[in-house]
Amino acid sequence: QVQLAESGGGLVQTGGSLRLSCTASRNIVRLYGWNWYRQAPGNQRELVATITDGGSTNYADSVKGRFTISRDNTKNTVYLQMNSLKPEDTAVYLCNLDAATTWVPRRDYWGQGTQVTVSS
Repeated sequence: QVQLAESGGGLVQTGGSLRLSCTASRNIVRLYGWNWYRQAPGNQRELVATITDGGSTNYADSVKGRFTISRDNTKNTVYLQMNSLKPEDTAVYLCNLDAATTWVPRRDYWGQGTQVTVSS
C-alpha cells in the first residue's frame, strides 16, 4: 500500500510563497501522473496542477503563471511551488498519485492534505 506524505503548508501573507511536497512511501514501478488538488470550505475539489509521466504539465487558469509543479522520480516526490499567493488560494491542498507498484496495478492514491492559508 502506497502512502503519500505531504508537507509545506502554512500561513503566508498575500504575495508570499510556499512550496508543497508530497512523497510516496514505496517505489513506483510505473508512474502515470501526479496531481495537486485543493478544496476550500464549501467549494468543490479543484484540480490545480498536473504532471504526466512524460513530464508535461497543466494548470488551472486561476494559478497559471504563479504555480509550478515538478517532480523528482528518484525520490518519488512531487512539488508545488506557489508564488504570488492570493487569499483565494486558501484551501487544503491534496496530492494525488496515479501509479502502479510491484504488487498493485494502476490506481489512485491520495495524500492527507495540507492547509494553505493566505492572509490579506
